[in-house]
Amino acid sequence: MRIVVAEDLYLLRDGMVRLIEAYGHQVVATAATGPETLEALLTWRPDVAVVDVRMPPTQSDEGLRAVLAARAELPGLPVLILSQYVEQLYARELLADGAGGIGYFLKESVFDGDQFIDALERVAAGGTAMDPAVITKLLSNGSSNRRLERLTEREHSVLGLMAEGLSNQAIGQRLFLSESAISKYTTSLFGKLGVTDDDNSNRRVLAVLTYLNNP
Repeated sequence: MRIVVAEDLYLLRDGMVRLIEAYGHQVVATAATGPETLEALLTWRPDVAVVDVRMPPTQSDEGLRAVLAARAELPGLPVLILSQYVEQLYARELLADGAGGIGYFLKESVFDGDQFIDALERVAAGGTAMDPAVITKLLSNGSSNRRLERLTEREHSVLGLMAEGLSNQAIGQRLFLSESAISKYTTSLFGKLGVTDDDNSNRRVLAVLTYLNNP
């Protein structure tokens, strides 16, 4: 994969570059500020980008705003947000376009290289890779969605694990259920959420975005 890495801390940025290249992928550009991030994304149009939220010059939400601007020009540009913080407003805006190819991990939740690269590859393929802590934060604002209210407690559990990027087999292992049982739950929740796309991968992404955007 061709990857852009946007992180203002040199040691962390260099470490990610070395890790990505050790797994056989190519880092085509790096960025240390918000404007540099936007320029790199638009210039290189990478297969996926890793972007921090808080970057110079303001150290606020420069990275996320650069991603939003880039995806406005390049719809569906795959991006994995890697940060110490959950910025709810811009995260919801990122999810709202419904294009998929989105990940959001807290830096403290990345424990090994395999986990990190797996998340990158899932996002590059148009899927989602969401940190459970990020999911909890995004769902904590008390808003309701009538379609989500139709889901059973088990269907909520399945959808939450789907948002993390787990396959039906992995979800079944986590919930101690058969893969066929998980398939039945996913079919049911797709119907309740009104997700009718014929492609199963797209349906998973659309269901997850409905769940996380939670208007």
